[in-house]
Amino acid sequence: MNRVLQMERNRTGMRDLIASRAEALVTSGELFRTLQPRIAARTENLGDASYVTLRSYLAKEIVPEFLDMGFDCRIIESREYSNPILVARRIEDPSLPTIFGYGHGDVVAGDDAAWKNSLSPWVLTERSGAWFGRGIADNKGQHSINIAAMRLVLEAKRSLGFNAIWLIDMGQEIGSPGLRELCRKEAANLSADLLIASGGPRVSAERPTLYLGTRGAVNFTLNVSHRESAHHSGNWGGLLANPAIQLTHAIASLTTERGKILVPGWTPPPISESVRMALSTIEVVGGLEGPPIDAGWGEPGLTAAEQLYGWSSFDVLAMTSGTPEHPINAVPPSAQAHCQIRTVPGVDEDKVVENLRRHLDLAGFPMVQVEQERCNFVATRLDPEDPWVRWVAGSVSSSTGKSTAVLPNIGASLANDIFAKDLGLRTIWIPHSYPGASNHSVNEHLPLPIAKEALRMMASLYWDLGDENIQRPHH
Repeated sequence: MNRVLQMERNRTGMRDLIASRAEALVTSGELFRTLQPRIAARTENLGDASYVTLRSYLAKEIVPEFLDMGFDCRIIESREYSNPILVARRIEDPSLPTIFGYGHGDVVAGDDAAWKNSLSPWVLTERSGAWFGRGIADNKGQHSINIAAMRLVLEAKRSLGFNAIWLIDMGQEIGSPGLRELCRKEAANLSADLLIASGGPRVSAERPTLYLGTRGAVNFTLNVSHRESAHHSGNWGGLLANPAIQLTHAIASLTTERGKILVPGWTPPPISESVRMALSTIEVVGGLEGPPIDAGWGEPGLTAAEQLYGWSSFDVLAMTSGTPEHPINAVPPSAQAHCQIRTVPGVDEDKVVENLRRHLDLAGFPMVQVEQERCNFVATRLDPEDPWVRWVAGSVSSSTGKSTAVLPNIGASLANDIFAKDLGLRTIWIPHSYPGASNHSVNEHLPLPIAKEALRMMASLYWDLGDENIQRPHH
């Protein structure tokens, strides 16, 4: 047999062997045992009271694994950063590409009493072909899968064939306070060519997915306040301006009755051809838990995928006036609405409120006060035609035997702009969850077929990244 062909078959055989070993981490129970204490750690982010638990998750669960893999580890603690953050580095050769990994170990509130079927958010449980527990999908399960896959490759080859930097954030669920400042300060130690991380859902349980950025988000409050107290509607109705009526008319001026955004500066330029092409094969499905899509809502002429991933959306999250639980016959003194706009690249998040103020004044609503809320995200998107995107998508498709969905960005928001803009990284996310996983809800879970496939494709991807015989994009 031709020697080159034999070497190629040997490499392919080793790659397949590692992928099979990765899947076996699920069937053997090894990954389950690794995840048990991680899920049991009550890393709800509740401020200063949870700091010790958050740090313990890093020190007891994550650092020992990285040290055993030959990483240098630092838990960075500072009031400036609010929460402990782990930076782990394994530099094999400065001439090799450097891959940046990210995960977060904090979780939303457990909501213990609401979990069904005798499940607990803090006890990892296998039931009906899935693992249940708080953080199993968001994000302890996802970063644990990636670390386990990288470990398998390292054990098999004794080296990765690339440099690896990991950052485990313990404040993501409250907006990652201090992360931007840390990344700017530590930029030299965090320098890399490409972010490969996992978070959020696939487009469906069955289809491997890459997403290349996120939508931005700007939250703000609209308030109309005329007087300190309510006044009898029989005596004063028709004479006093009603804040609730004024506020609802003001909100109605922001969109059409079908949700098309009317505020100048809130929507992007026309969707580019490369983004349209990337979204042309994407079907938006929510699984058994997802709601039916309301046809004709939002921007006319867009597909559901284009609306969700390629356009802005505006929503009223909550609104109040008077006392809805105990209404009285009185003109209310004030009305308030909590609102949010999700943005895509091409919309300036810094000018969202400024553009809103201008629109309200021109529309005759100067009485509406606008207050921007603290936590906001900037939209990011790597070009779907980037060589690294095609390369990673090819690796994922070859290991799974499936067509890989490539989303220019997901519909949700996270602090990806810190990596894309502050650190200058290409960002490729490979989610190991699905739309029906109940993230941030009760009965959060991870189906075992997704866990197995995630381990297979991540082990294969790390193998490919370190294979000197496979041509990688220029770094």
